[in-house]
Amino acid sequence: MTKKKKKIYKKKGNVVKDITKNIFRILNEDSSKSYNYKQVAAKLKISDTDGKNQIIQKLAELTATKKVLEVERGKFKINADRKYSIGTLDITSNGNGYFISDDYEDDIFIPNNNLGKGLHQDTVKAYVYKIRSGKKMEADVVEILERAKTEFVGVLQKNKNFGFVVPDNNKMYADIFISENKMNGAEHGDKVQAKIIDWPKNSKNPFGKITTVLGKPGDHNTEMHSILLEYDLPYEFELEVEKEAENLSIDITKEEISKRRDMRKDLTFTIDPKDAKDFDDALSFTKLENGNYEVGIHIADVSHYLEPKTILDDEAYKRATSVYLVDRVVPMLPEMLSNGVCSLRPHEEKLTFSAVFEINKKAEIIKEWFGRTVTYSDQRFAYEEAQSIIENCVISDTIQPYKMPEAISITDKAYEVTKEVVEATLKLDELAKILRKKRMKQGAISFDRVEVKFNLDEEANPVGVFFKESKDANKLIEEFMLLANRKVAEYIGFSKGKATNRTFIYRVHDEPNDEKLASLQNMVRKFGYKINTDTKETTSESLNQLLSDVHGKAESNMIETLTIRTMSKAVYTTQNIGHYGLAFDYYSHFTSPIRRYPDVMTHRLLQHYLDGGDTPKADKFEEKCKHSSNREELASKAERSSIKYMQVKYMQDHKDEVFDGVITGTTEWGIYVEISSNKCEGMVRIRDIKSDFYVFDDKQHAIIGQSSKKMYQLGDEVKIQVKKADLERKHLDFNLIED
Repeated sequence: MTKKKKKIYKKKGNVVKDITKNIFRILNEDSSKSYNYKQVAAKLKISDTDGKNQIIQKLAELTATKKVLEVERGKFKINADRKYSIGTLDITSNGNGYFISDDYEDDIFIPNNNLGKGLHQDTVKAYVYKIRSGKKMEADVVEILERAKTEFVGVLQKNKNFGFVVPDNNKMYADIFISENKMNGAEHGDKVQAKIIDWPKNSKNPFGKITTVLGKPGDHNTEMHSILLEYDLPYEFELEVEKEAENLSIDITKEEISKRRDMRKDLTFTIDPKDAKDFDDALSFTKLENGNYEVGIHIADVSHYLEPKTILDDEAYKRATSVYLVDRVVPMLPEMLSNGVCSLRPHEEKLTFSAVFEINKKAEIIKEWFGRTVTYSDQRFAYEEAQSIIENCVISDTIQPYKMPEAISITDKAYEVTKEVVEATLKLDELAKILRKKRMKQGAISFDRVEVKFNLDEEANPVGVFFKESKDANKLIEEFMLLANRKVAEYIGFSKGKATNRTFIYRVHDEPNDEKLASLQNMVRKFGYKINTDTKETTSESLNQLLSDVHGKAESNMIETLTIRTMSKAVYTTQNIGHYGLAFDYYSHFTSPIRRYPDVMTHRLLQHYLDGGDTPKADKFEEKCKHSSNREELASKAERSSIKYMQVKYMQDHKDEVFDGVITGTTEWGIYVEISSNKCEGMVRIRDIKSDFYVFDDKQHAIIGQSSKKMYQLGDEVKIQVKKADLERKHLDFNLIED
């Protein structure tokens, strides 16, 4: 990283992280003492004017809401009389909860009987108090301000005149009472979606009505639809949305082409998964007379068709993302758009939004251009096909056409690739490797995780498991998409040597939390690894070294997962703090508007600025960023849930087999084991280990036999047998095969 870039990073780093929480931490250290903004800034080690202004503004806000008192001009102290706070609930699987509020540094425990009918992620008002010794805090929920969720998926347990829906979600601690006239035709044992309509004061259970009957538990489609509904993700489009999509004008007129840069004659191709149906990005390649290369990253111009304040746009925003379950894609846009008019299919002209770069042989950017284009895709590749070219061809003066092997061909037959496409693929791969090397040198972290994939039969039953690794062809596409995302963000956010104040959609990733890094360090030390957290640079370097060292080893998946959990979550925001994991000072999402709504917003704002527009207010965009981040998290949870479901379903047919596994977690009730051959994870319960009485040792991350002193520790290799595969709970129970 250059000195100039370090300076840029520090300048942007003045967006003060967790400012409210940190102010309360300082004021709570001594509630009798008052502080001015300079003293608060000193304790937070903030010396720049921008950071101090943020503190002044936040102190004014807290004073206005009476959370903080201004005892004399410019001197502030905590309002000791104020014991009510607003925050969110985090319910645990055992039915207790925690109150999370900016008013307090730590989460505050709430016993089940003090939840006041609050549910997971509800926004609540709570009374906070000290117990017994006067040090430990607890809270009581006194008012529910906003329900995070009122509809739950579960199984109907029906009696004669009433029933209860037992929710699948283990964080929903109360079954939902359903009267006979609210059953919507559901039968006993059906999987349903129920909506809470009332929770009487003296009732242990909420009252509800069944809104959707999904089918019988264990049925494949029932379970997939249940997963989607559990996370508030729709699985079909309303008729009016489909109709509006069908009525769109899709002709590419001469008038429209005249408004754009015409790149139809540039050699252009797509590289996507073999089973992809929508192609939202393409690359073009041209050799220039000066020896440099012109590389175009062309993205489907969704914003041309998706007009603001239409039914179609409202639905896309509501969904905010496509959802990728094991056996299906639930798209953000109707198929007519996602797989049709917007998809950059081969041998079709398409309207695109492009980032075009002149690049020299050192992969340095000489010129850049952004704008709307019209393109023509000459070739569609699967990743396997592009990889075959990279592995079997070399750049030379006599490059020949390449015969694509039939075994990996997307056309189910061998076909010939022109020498121009072969050369373009090889040269782009060469440039991508230089770009990646530079990125790693600047501190990017390389998460090349193995993906678990399933071979499915015609009924979508899993008949096999395989692992998908990222190869050169995947990394080629990744590097040029990263380049476009970074350069678009720099173009808007950084001008003439300094940050601009133009509203934009950034994809940001904060630095890892020190406590989480320390915890990771303690964990990997047990396996003989270490990480150096002295500086930002040494942390990145040692994390990359760790991921490289564990690759291919038994403990790799566990350590990679732990390392990912150490990282902060990447989110969308208008407040740029850079992207730690990619080592970029500026980063946006520009390259996937078919499946991500923030990319649509990015396209609109970019065109707005290209047209000379003034910066709009950030507030409404920030609200949309938060919504998009939340929807992305829900989609991610649904995707993981579908994988877990398929793993359990797959293991139902392997109950008599013995598997090698690795201990990935230890708790007071058992050990979690991941099967090495298929990455399926399940639990061995302590009560099922008959050879001894085992006790959990938190410090050693182990269970220890009281008589034998035999230890089963995190990372140990063990043998297991499947005891139970519970599809409804998506849970595997294992028996430990002892020596």
